[in-house]
Amino acid sequence: METITRTILPEEGGSTVRHILRATLHFSSHAISRLTRIENGILVNGRPVRTTYILRAGEELRVKTGDNRPPKTAITPGNWPLLVVWEDGHLLIVNKPAGMTAHASNFYPDTPTVAGALAWSRGTNFIFHPVNRLDKGTTGLMAVAKSGYVHDLLRRALHTDRFQREYLAVCTGVPQPPAGTVDAPIGRDETSVVARMVRPDGAPAVSHYEVLAVGGTRSLVRLRPETGRTHQLRVHMAHIGCPLLGDWLYGTETPEEIARPALHARALTLLHPVTGQRLQLTAPLPGDLRRCLRDFPEGGELLQRF
Repeated sequence: METITRTILPEEGGSTVRHILRATLHFSSHAISRLTRIENGILVNGRPVRTTYILRAGEELRVKTGDNRPPKTAITPGNWPLLVVWEDGHLLIVNKPAGMTAHASNFYPDTPTVAGALAWSRGTNFIFHPVNRLDKGTTGLMAVAKSGYVHDLLRRALHTDRFQREYLAVCTGVPQPPAGTVDAPIGRDETSVVARMVRPDGAPAVSHYEVLAVGGTRSLVRLRPETGRTHQLRVHMAHIGCPLLGDWLYGTETPEEIARPALHARALTLLHPVTGQRLQLTAPLPGDLRRCLRDFPEGGELLQRF
């Protein structure tokens, strides 16, 4: 089980363990309560202490961050290919393929899942904490925390400069102007079980876009979501008249070209919530999206670039 170690600073002397856990290390009340039930969950200079212990400058506080309980619902392991592109004891980043959901659902009961693939390689007690979930058809980078503590820190960082995502999409049509922002609230489409739509009473949703290349009536677009609504990028591009190629729900199905919405989570930049390391990761375009760019005038250059 991973731990966090902190040497108490002179100005922190006189604080309780609970205060440092809450104010400095940003543990939630629930997480602190969990720590008190773990054997040696909280140590000061190697000795177990209560959260009311008064710390002195120079003392070493060590706390466990891992989960010590099995998943609430059983995860079915599956021998499905899933590339891990970065990992340490606190989190991992995977490159999710198309056709895989984050976890099992009633809509896709027999679909390969990220949770199942990790349970196959890490064991069924691996607790799955997805930070940024990707739709079944979306490929690319997805962060998974290895504890509820790290998951909570990363969820707070989402949509800030500490956790930024960049997508590439092939759209039908060319957005005008070629760069801009879609600020349009998103809510449920009451005529569908899965679809969302722009509606005045929806939740605030903001997406930034930039056209990178044009090929006839299609465009390669860079997208950056400022919020995280379900299907946000797909809904917003359809809203401005440029649905994603292959998007059967918000555009037109094109199985002869691509059998899914042409969307790829290409880049992820985040500040590691425990170590402070800045991670800048990219995932190359998958084969089906690369094929969609071959007829662009700059096709060869785009394929080399992405």
